Amino acid sequence: MHFQVTNSPFNEEQVQLLNQLFPTLTESQKLWLSGYLAAGQSTEATDVNAPVAQGATESQAITQQSSQTPAREVTVLYGSQTGNAQTLAEELTQKLQEKNIEVTVSSLDDFKPKNIKKVQDLLILTSTHGEGEPPDNALTFYEFLYSKRAPELEDVRFSILSLGDTSYEFFCQTGKDFDQRLEELGGTRLYPRVDCDLDFEEPSAEWFEGVLNELVQSKQSNTEVGSTEGMISAPSNTSESVYTKKNPFRAEILENLNLNGRGSNKETRHLELDLEGSQLSFEPGDAVGIYPENDPVLVDNFIVEMNWNPEELITVSKDGEQQVLRDALTSTYEITNITKPLLEKLAQLTNHEELYSLLESDKSEELKAYIYGRDLIDLAREFGPWEVSANDFVQNLRKLPPRLYSIASSLTANPDEVHLTIGALRYDAHGRARTGVCSGQCAERLQPGDSLPIYIQKNSNFKLPDTLDTPVIMIGAGTGVAPYRAFLEEWEENDAEGDTWLFFGEQHFVTDFLYQIEWQKWLKEGVLTKMDVAFSRDTEEKVYVQHRMLEKGKELYQWIQAGAYVYVCGDEKYMAKDVHSALLTIFEREGGMSEAEAEVYLADMRSHKRYQRDVY
Repeated sequence: MHFQVTNSPFNEEQVQLLNQLFPTLTESQKLWLSGYLAAGQSTEATDVNAPVAQGATESQAITQQSSQTPAREVTVLYGSQTGNAQTLAEELTQKLQEKNIEVTVSSLDDFKPKNIKKVQDLLILTSTHGEGEPPDNALTFYEFLYSKRAPELEDVRFSILSLGDTSYEFFCQTGKDFDQRLEELGGTRLYPRVDCDLDFEEPSAEWFEGVLNELVQSKQSNTEVGSTEGMISAPSNTSESVYTKKNPFRAEILENLNLNGRGSNKETRHLELDLEGSQLSFEPGDAVGIYPENDPVLVDNFIVEMNWNPEELITVSKDGEQQVLRDALTSTYEITNITKPLLEKLAQLTNHEELYSLLESDKSEELKAYIYGRDLIDLAREFGPWEVSANDFVQNLRKLPPRLYSIASSLTANPDEVHLTIGALRYDAHGRARTGVCSGQCAERLQPGDSLPIYIQKNSNFKLPDTLDTPVIMIGAGTGVAPYRAFLEEWEENDAEGDTWLFFGEQHFVTDFLYQIEWQKWLKEGVLTKMDVAFSRDTEEKVYVQHRMLEKGKELYQWIQAGAYVYVCGDEKYMAKDVHSALLTIFEREGGMSEAEAEVYLADMRSHKRYQRDVY
């Protein structure tokens, strides 16, 4: 290339210099120089402090400056026990990125609470655990927010999506608490809080839409409308399975075995499901969601009780989708559980005075007693006659929620399979035998060759240490031992060197020692270092896992001091609380800590992922 005054914007002196320099440049130097000059030109063009070009109007200058006002950054935080809130948070984050909105996402436990004063737009998605308590990975944030250290948040905009279950008294309580507290601290509500029941798909989608609309409008007011230069959406992972919660995979049952011996009071099923062709993947600690079906006998009895036509077509979605009534009551709607909100809705469909009386504000204890153990057949019989069409009645029912079960196998050890441990729920109440919806289906109506619609529920709150030379302590009772089978299969496949200690509890040694042969094999081979068992009905005085922990308190404390991770899986109401108390007692006894110091020590373990719980 030869520069001339006639073919360039340069003067004579500049042309001579360029003609001397340009032939000496390598191709990489020319590329670097072109990029350097382009970048400099871009910086000049976007410098809001640069003087207005000759001929530009004052209004054009103002428009240029306002278009460069930085957009507000969105922070998405989630509190999740089973993974639902986390899944929704990740889905929301992807939608925000698609709208070219700057966003960060984190669990509440991984977010430094003091940084909340730096947040601009805050979106919190949280479940509620137990009796109105925050999930484990939201405790630290929750306590900070309600402490005196919580800062004023007058520059923070926020919105809350709360997940819960209307069958619990303190429905969505954690979300309600966050919503109230953020407002008390001076935050501005970006969009109203939405409380979701177990069938949270539709209300969460409406919240997504409302929040996105508010944020997009805000972004457009701060930046030039339609300008998306330089914004890059997160790439999608094309290797992921097409099967999700919204599109479950029908997995064939390979094995369906009863793990309990003859004469046991319990029935625990071991299911092995075929995942071939699904591309579903999981890690130890994750769960499988199963979409169950109601017992067809129960469905038929309910239809007869209501005097309906089982073949009648009814509407089952806002889009107008229809199903035959019997099919809808079998696979779409919940009929075995009664909640206060459901009774309030159904009270409008009958003239029964006793139902009205039961819902009076001073009858809360009577209402709780009535709801416990009853289903829609009881309701139909006790508060009829019901002069209402099937279509109008079922619009008040909530969708049949999936059931989550901890995975009992390692994908590395069992490619294209997933194993589950399911305890069959059976009890008598109000003159009738009752059975769990999903556990009853698995125990009584499914055989090898049948199939189940399933999906994988990730659980980042219950994961093995990053390095498998770390010691682990696993505590579980009954089916709570399921994830530890997956842990040890993974341990074995990776030739892990870390020590492992299992505490297991059940009723009887002879009939209820779940996976006994496998534990003994791993003990012999050194995959499992230690095992302590508690069979509560085999001794005069009942002995549970927490008692075995206290007996081994000194050694247990030494393991924890050496960096051991502690895992607890099983019943939240009794077992998990007793184990928690036992750990605090061990810290006080063996570590010489005060009660308050023991609480802080355990909280610190939790914040560092060394104390993880999968409780229900």
